[in-house]
Amino acid sequence: MIKNKFSYLGVAEAKYIGAPHDYVLITERHQLLDKKTWDKFVEVFTENSDDHDIGWRCEYWGKMMRGACLTYRYHGDDKLYSMLDYAVRELLKVQREDGRFSTYSEEKQFNGWDLWGRKYVLTGMMHFIDICKDDTLKNQILEAICRHADHIVEKIGDGEGQKSILKTSSHWLCLNSCTILEPFIDLYKRTGKKSYLEFAEYIIGLGGCAGGNLMELALLDEIAPFEYPVNKAYEMMSFFEGLLAYYELTGEEKYLDAVSKFVEKINETDVTIIGCSGCTHELFDNSIVKQTEYNEVQMQETCVTVTWMRVLARLHLITGDVKYVDRIEKSAYNALYGSINTKWENGLSIEEGLPIDPFIFDSYSPLYNNRRGLATGGFKRFRTGGYYGCCACIGSAGTAVFPLIGTLKSESGIVINEAFEGVVTTVTPSGKKVTLNSTSDYPVGDKYSLAVFLEEDEKFELLIRIPDWCDEATLTVGDEMRKVYPGYVSIDREWSDGDTVEVDLPHHLKSHYLNGKTAYTYGPLVLARDELKEGKKTDTEFTPSECNAFKFLPSGDGESLRILLECEGEDVLLTDYASCGKYWTNKNAKVSVWLNAK
Repeated sequence: MIKNKFSYLGVAEAKYIGAPHDYVLITERHQLLDKKTWDKFVEVFTENSDDHDIGWRCEYWGKMMRGACLTYRYHGDDKLYSMLDYAVRELLKVQREDGRFSTYSEEKQFNGWDLWGRKYVLTGMMHFIDICKDDTLKNQILEAICRHADHIVEKIGDGEGQKSILKTSSHWLCLNSCTILEPFIDLYKRTGKKSYLEFAEYIIGLGGCAGGNLMELALLDEIAPFEYPVNKAYEMMSFFEGLLAYYELTGEEKYLDAVSKFVEKINETDVTIIGCSGCTHELFDNSIVKQTEYNEVQMQETCVTVTWMRVLARLHLITGDVKYVDRIEKSAYNALYGSINTKWENGLSIEEGLPIDPFIFDSYSPLYNNRRGLATGGFKRFRTGGYYGCCACIGSAGTAVFPLIGTLKSESGIVINEAFEGVVTTVTPSGKKVTLNSTSDYPVGDKYSLAVFLEEDEKFELLIRIPDWCDEATLTVGDEMRKVYPGYVSIDREWSDGDTVEVDLPHHLKSHYLNGKTAYTYGPLVLARDELKEGKKTDTEFTPSECNAFKFLPSGDGESLRILLECEGEDVLLTDYASCGKYWTNKNAKVSVWLNAK
């Protein structure tokens, strides 16, 4: 197995303040600590609930368990741990006699979204094992998921009497089924059981879908993912995460090469200005070009945002390449935080178009003259009442990954990826306690300061990220100031108790032009017009001053930034995109990133 360049801190070793921490608390309060929701997620495994509509209720438990476990790794809340312990034990009770956890009957199994749901059971259970404090429970879980996996290995394959995985779904050329690759590799790492590795290699050999070999297409690097035989963004990234897991296991460079090329092609052709993909529902569709268009259908799914962030985070830990953090930051501050239902507004079901009670995450993100909260992705009703959606389940993985990636450890020291304010208490490479106290007004302000506290002097490296948007940064250590450039700045020295580092990251209002429209960014924040805030249509034309002159206004109502752009005639109000359009049920709550600026 390869050794990662970087690793996460221990549970709750970072205690931040501000948005990254606040959004974790919101997801805990409104979702992860809700016992009734976990009970509903377990209930669907007892009643073959996905038989009648070939549904995906099977994914809810494992998808939210993964996000909840990542949230616990950051926050370390005892109430959350107790709830997850309860949810795991409840699911263990509903395992079938043949070993499977499934929401499909024996007659309809290995159809529709069955393998997709079984994947998420494996994923959620193994994430809980990683935080589990009870060795007996760990062993029970591992035994249960091995029985679950053994049933799959017995029934799926190219042997006599087996069903090909490329015939297990009528959706997306069976790409959804093939995403079970990643947890099978993880299970092999934990058990060493050869049949799990062989099953993973069987999937890799088939290429991930019934329409062609996705890995070979990525290695050729001739076409973009939106041109592949299947273009479902979320599932495709999940399959490539499995290839990344195989690289971690084997060290065979072609698998890392395939994932790296795939990710670069997505970034070139499908990642919009807010850090998401898919301007046609949740499909790769050359969104880099289409993002300026008015779209009557939902676009840019939160599942895609979070999966993109997760794949980038995994690549970053493996390679140490700073560009992946730059991309995570863009997605987090804009697409992800924009999706959080801070006003606890009602939404709409995608299938029925009916009002529904609030979810903490919106499923889709508009970019031109449209509203939030127009549909609930992955919406399904439960037989005994209630409903849920896929994006609501996955969102907490995103709100956890962002603070988790903020500070990392390396063999030679500590990595500061994000200018978060707070306290990090961890150990140096020699195993001695170190505390890092940071103050920051980022992402709106320019200043980040770090104080190092040690029990005794020690030499180690601090790596500090300078964001890719900032080309005028300076760094001061003690009395020495120097200009620094985007990427990592290495400070490898002997540190004494009370040493300080100060980083200045000058922000500027920048214009971005595409297809005759203009967008504005300020540091890592994408700005937007908001119909309710401004009191006028977001698609009206305006002529800004030549130098993009503006003035700051007092922010409020959840805003990070509020500015008035000077224009010929009436000035235009711009605020951070994440705060815009939050009154979902108001038909005049349209928001626009791409603007008709002359």
